[in-house]
Amino acid sequence: MGVITVIGAGAMGSAICFPARDNGHEIRLVGTMLDRDIIDAVAGGGRHPALGRLLPDGIMYCQLEGLNKAVAGADIIISGVSSFGVDWFANEVIPALPAGVPILSVTKGMLNMPDLSFISYPKYYAGLYPKGCFCAVGGPCTSYELADRDQTHVCFCGNDAGTLKKLKGILETDYYHISLTSDVEGLECAVALKNAYALAVSLAVGLSNKRDGKLHYNSQAAIFGQSVREMGKLLELFGCGADNIVYGAGDLYVTIFGGRTRKIGILLGEGTPFDEAMETLSGVTLESVVISKRTAEAVRARINDKTAREEDFPLLLHVDDLVNGRAKVNIPWDAFTRGA
Repeated sequence: MGVITVIGAGAMGSAICFPARDNGHEIRLVGTMLDRDIIDAVAGGGRHPALGRLLPDGIMYCQLEGLNKAVAGADIIISGVSSFGVDWFANEVIPALPAGVPILSVTKGMLNMPDLSFISYPKYYAGLYPKGCFCAVGGPCTSYELADRDQTHVCFCGNDAGTLKKLKGILETDYYHISLTSDVEGLECAVALKNAYALAVSLAVGLSNKRDGKLHYNSQAAIFGQSVREMGKLLELFGCGADNIVYGAGDLYVTIFGGRTRKIGILLGEGTPFDEAMETLSGVTLESVVISKRTAEAVRARINDKTAREEDFPLLLHVDDLVNGRAKVNIPWDAFTRGA
């Protein structure tokens, strides 16, 4: 059995300990500077504050000061930081890690470059550390369901086929199923984009609440369909493989049923101004807002230089107007329709 060190004790970093531990591996869970209370809770035998579940037996828990000891002899490193911790992980953690050990990131998101192109976190890390081996996880997987050992299908991406097969062998279980791809940018782009569109679908829930207090599905389905259409256009625009829409659409589906992105979408749909909605969710990491802004910024730049068409992205641009305070909720339904 191998040694796996997970850095970042948030929901997903901790959840991936379940399949890893079920396969009999030695697990070392290291908290970041933001995870001190989490490590204290789980090390004391309590439930994980974010997951609301007990973690598997036999895990070694470390505060950040124990990082060097926790990574010594590790076969793989898993990065469980949020997108807001990516720079910290790149600048402060990677240099302290053993050379040659594969790093698997569970962080979903993309970075905007000065030319408004997107790059994935593995590509960003590789640009800083060319000799490193960086891989990532994408696909529909909520931390809560993984911790409950619900049947889950994800995809691991990376540039080295041998490393990907090794990671699959270490982490795959009878409930955690893993596909592999070398299309790193395509997979990471697809699963990042779902954040913006999950917010969009959740607007329909808020609008229904405001209208008659009932949960309606036609409106949610209409926005879901338009979301998948626009996500496909975005993958094409950014030069990504079209098959990645499977992971993006699946991730969109699970995201709209709960969590932080659903909450902000519902609040906006009910008529809460954006600043007030953000204040209501104070302290909550809202990656959906960040991804919405980043994606729309890149799309607007391409619309300006005539390499993209505004009419292909009415939903994304409306969400961008909402989160930047330029508009109130007014779903552009007619823009979704198509002629013969």
